[in-house]
Amino acid sequence: MGKDKLRKFRENLTFACFVQPDFDEVFRQDHPLKGHWHEAFFHNDRPIVLELGCGKGEYTVALAERDPSRNYLGIDIKGARMWRGAKTATERGMKNVGFLRTRIEFINSLFAEGEVAEIWITFPDPQLKTRRAKKRLTSPLFLEYYARMLQPGGLIHLKTDSKHLYAYTNAVIRHFGLPCTVSNDDIYGSGYADEVLSVKTAYESRFLGMGLPITYTCFSLGGQRDFPWFDWEEDEKLEKDNEEVRHTGH
Repeated sequence: MGKDKLRKFRENLTFACFVQPDFDEVFRQDHPLKGHWHEAFFHNDRPIVLELGCGKGEYTVALAERDPSRNYLGIDIKGARMWRGAKTATERGMKNVGFLRTRIEFINSLFAEGEVAEIWITFPDPQLKTRRAKKRLTSPLFLEYYARMLQPGGLIHLKTDSKHLYAYTNAVIRHFGLPCTVSNDDIYGSGYADEVLSVKTAYESRFLGMGLPITYTCFSLGGQRDFPWFDWEEDEKLEKDNEEVRHTGH
């Protein structure tokens, strides 16, 4: 492991906005912050918004700057990447920003019923292989996680360059009859991108440079809590997505 990465790991632990639970604190048991994020971490009762797979935290920081009436928490397992967002938030003295280093599979050990107001999923790994479909952050497995912690009517936002993940997410929405506010397959080309949607992560800037359209889906769970697994018939047909372009740049 490089010295710079080790330095970032050490510095992360000095940031008041950074939380890094031990494995034993979240594996099959509740973390002490579960149900207590408002009073113990943010020290206010404002709504909590999560960004899942936050990477360097560009979106988390940008959303928090634009909306001080809410608390924003970026979640990822890549500590060296998250360092950038945590350092920026610390240097700017932002009190409504936090970063949580953990696997997203453990979120139900970290958030109580109705503790989360909204979720953003920005450019996650699309998990193109059919055998990895359960790892997609909009799969039925993850929707059950979200249903346990989202407030009634809480929105889920997905921004992605992946045509496959976009189509899959919309298939999941149709399959379960979920309320869908927006499904746009090219937010810049259609002129739909507003100030918030125009915030660009490092990945998004790279994908735009490749000429890939950026999609956006906004939906809620409609009060449903159980999401039985189903096989999507299009999975095999669309397997490669725009994978070659994403990896080679042309």
